Formats: sequence, C-alpha cells, structure tokens
Amino acid sequence: MYIDICKKEIRQVNKTAILQQTAYWSEVKSRQGWETSAFDFKVRRQDLFAGAADQGYTVSDVLVILRQISDEHYIAYVPYGPEIEPDTDCQGVFLEALSESLRPLLPEKCIMIRYDLAWQSHWSGEDQYFDENGSWLGPPAKQMQELRFNYSTRSHNLKKSNTDILPSNTIFMDLRQDDQLLLDRMKAKTRYNIQLAGRKGVQVKAAGLENIDTWYNLYAQTCARNGIVQEDISYFRTILTARANNSTSPADVEMLLAEADGIPLAAMFLVVAGHRGTYLYGASSNTHRNFMGTYMLQWEAMRRAKRKGCTEYDFFGVSPAPDPQHPLYGLYKFKNGFGGTLFHRMGCWDYPLLEAPYAAYTATELYSKGYHR
Repeated sequence: MYIDICKKEIRQVNKTAILQQTAYWSEVKSRQGWETSAFDFKVRRQDLFAGAADQGYTVSDVLVILRQISDEHYIAYVPYGPEIEPDTDCQGVFLEALSESLRPLLPEKCIMIRYDLAWQSHWSGEDQYFDENGSWLGPPAKQMQELRFNYSTRSHNLKKSNTDILPSNTIFMDLRQDDQLLLDRMKAKTRYNIQLAGRKGVQVKAAGLENIDTWYNLYAQTCARNGIVQEDISYFRTILTARANNSTSPADVEMLLAEADGIPLAAMFLVVAGHRGTYLYGASSNTHRNFMGTYMLQWEAMRRAKRKGCTEYDFFGVSPAPDPQHPLYGLYKFKNGFGGTLFHRMGCWDYPLLEAPYAAYTATELYSKGYHR
C-alpha cells in the first residue's frame, strides 16, 4: 500500500467531530509544553475499502503529538486518530503503511507511534464476545488481537498497548430527535431525577473563567471522593481559553455550572467540534446530592449541544459492560440511564520504530501511570 504524505500547518487541520484531532486540541497540548505536528495523506480507496469500485483516492489528515521521554527519545501519539476508518481487513495494512510513511517525518530517536484508535472494536460486533444477557465480554487475549490485526501486514509489527490513554468505551447519544423523545428514551429513574432537579430549583448556566475556582473546588471534591489523580488548575484554564479560532478546526468550549439557590452542585466542560458535543470533564459536590444536579447538568448540556447544531453527544468514558467490579461502573450506571448507545473502540496500538528502547519503555510503563491525554 502506498501513501502520499506531507506535513501541513496546524491551523489547516481538517474540521472533524473528533475533538482530539482538531487544531483546538493541538493548542491545548502546545500550551502544556508538548510538540504537535499535522500531516496530509492520500491513499487509494481500493486499498482501504474492499468494495470500492473506482480508482480514486481518499484524502485525509492526522494530528500527531510528540512527547520527549528522555534526553534523546520521543513518543509519537495519535489521539483518536487517524479519523479515516478502513474496512476491518484493511486496517492493519493501512496503519503499517501510514507508520512507515510517517517514520522519516518524525524525530530520528522516536521509539514508536501510538495510535489511540477511535475505530469500532473488531470484537464488539461478533456474538461470541457477548454473554447471554447481551453484555460485552471484551476482546480476546492480547496475542489473539495482534494476530488478527496484523493479518496481511508485512512486518506483523502492530502491538496492542499495555494501557489505553483515552477512553476506549463510551456512550453516544443520538440528538437527531426532539426533546420529548430524548426524555422518553431515558431510563425512568434518570428521567425522574431530571424532573426532581427541576422541582428543587436546579438551574444550569454557562460559567466563564471567573468561575474557575468554583469548578476546581468541585473537581477537588470529586477527585478525593473517587481516588482520582488531580490535575493542576492551570490545565482547566487552558481547556477553557484555548480556541484555535484562526484555524479550520476550532472548538466551541463552555463550562457549565449547575446550582440551586446560589449553591454550586456540579460543573462540566462541554466541547463542540463538528457535529459532536463531548462531555470532557465533570465534577460534583459532596453535599446536596439529593438535588440531582448532575442529571440536570447533562440534560442541559445535551440540549445546548443540539442548539449548536450537534447531531450526537459523546459521554466520554464508561466501563465496557455493567460490571460492578469495574472502576468505571458508576459512570456506566449514570450515563447509561440517558438512553444512549454503548460503543467499544479499538484502544491504543503501538507501531515500534526502535525495538530496544520500545521494549524498555513498555516494560517500565506497566509500573507507572503513563502520561495524561
């Protein structure tokens, strides 16, 4: 497979619904001190899609984030990219060709390219990977995943990462229906809690940078309550103020605050890119939880996303199945109540470029928390 590739300016990154493949996300990461690059590429449609009848080309792009992990070594990370999703049997060959095309355009001491694939898991559409209740059992063992993904590749070099960075399981809400139908499709308890929040006087407003301390207080409570490693407040200032408005792929960012009688109950970041609204970060108070502020907050976020032209809403991170032992089970219960569709992504896959440093890095990665998205 031949891929024609060239570097491009970040501000020219294509418009997309994948937030992490936008110029906005590049600006966020750049403000954090990371280096970002973007590349246009062109590939024959027949190499991507088995049923393609014409001899034409598919043109797309990819955003790459570079992280220096030592005095000389780098990692190239592709968050939820590339966007283009070939037929299942063509995916491994495509990533191999893309990786080899990127190799000379990356730092000489780049040890690997890590693709955090937003593509649908190969194993989430096959009955044998579901139990009798319809719950997904997850993909097969790592070796079996690699065997299938590397089918027809030349080097069999694609490796399933030891960890996923961005959420590999999410719930998507279809917003292409009126508000009443959206409410009707929710679980009864979720719908009741939204109505209860309304009766208790919970209101949701757009909050600006002047409210960042309120957000951070709620966030700190949430981290302490759930044992989450806490980000610095400067990170959230960056999320709220980065825009990339001079680019072809900016983002519309809002911090939403749910409160009752002036008391902050919950807050979140809603980011709109393309036709998708994404629930990026959320937090809630340890007190007044009976006001159900989180339910009203999500409902209003969906309605705001609709008004901004979104056709779908990404809840961004849940457990892969209703498993009470999973650390994200609580998020699954909460988000699943809104009536969306569970979606399983492929997660992180590595293409090693320097074998020895790659082996050393992945060995130590098992005993560290890795790096933030």
